[in-house]
Amino acid sequence: MSAPRIPPIQGLLAFEALARLRSVTLAAQELSVTPSAVSHRIRQMEVLLGVKLFARGDFSLSPAGSAYLARVREAIAALQQVPSAAQTPGITRLRVAVTPTFSRQLLLPRIARFREAYPDIELMLQVTIPVHNMMAEEADIELRFGSGHFPERESMHLLGDEICPVCSPDYLGEVGPLEGLATDDAVARVRLIRSPLEPWRTWFKACGITQPEPTVGSQFNDLGLVWDAAVAGFGVALLRLRLGQAWLDSGRLVRLSPRSVPSPHDYYLCWKPGALDRWECAAFVDWLPRALAEPAQAF
Repeated sequence: MSAPRIPPIQGLLAFEALARLRSVTLAAQELSVTPSAVSHRIRQMEVLLGVKLFARGDFSLSPAGSAYLARVREAIAALQQVPSAAQTPGITRLRVAVTPTFSRQLLLPRIARFREAYPDIELMLQVTIPVHNMMAEEADIELRFGSGHFPERESMHLLGDEICPVCSPDYLGEVGPLEGLATDDAVARVRLIRSPLEPWRTWFKACGITQPEPTVGSQFNDLGLVWDAAVAGFGVALLRLRLGQAWLDSGRLVRLSPRSVPSPHDYYLCWKPGALDRWECAAFVDWLPRALAEPAQAF
């Protein structure tokens, strides 16, 4: 019985580039070959392996292609590593800068699956301050919060959210019914908790409230602290419904309106140009959006 044939390295590189870039033209430019050469190498790979690697014309991966891509990236990374005395065999470190509340509420409940899928990646999380994007040290991949313009970075939109005013049950009992906090009168009766991460003007504009952005009152630069302050009775806060769902589920906070409006700030994954040439960076960028599409309890 003959041993199974190993795909040529040119085919593996073409497959990885096309899966990452999702463009034959861009993959050809990166590999310094013609687009037809890329297409030929992919067809050769599929014939050799006996599976379809791509599902559709937009170069989204088939289930078999997705599973094989992880192995290909591991193999390419292994070939790129030059052994040295200071290197831990088989371990690739990936530094990811994350915002505090996002990492606690959405990333950490899912991170075990990343370790299972990529056991050779040693994930190193470090905290960044949202909006200012301040980090203690350089990171390979950055989670950024904002409107989407990040100079000197390539980026991918990751997650949007809707906002709604909330407060603690005790505070609501103290100030009485607030009619959805949808009028100037209702706003004037409460203490507003402020944050540069989620300005009140978004809610005011949606409801036709004429008051300006508040300039007095408690202020926090972390969303988790904002919502914990609301739990403690500091006043009314704007809650991102997906990110802050745990505060509602536990009953610590209650919604003041059935209405919600889109936040002007979304989450993005960012990296320096060329970072996705490293298999561990590409693996994380590919994994996180898929992980967020599944309920946390599934992980």
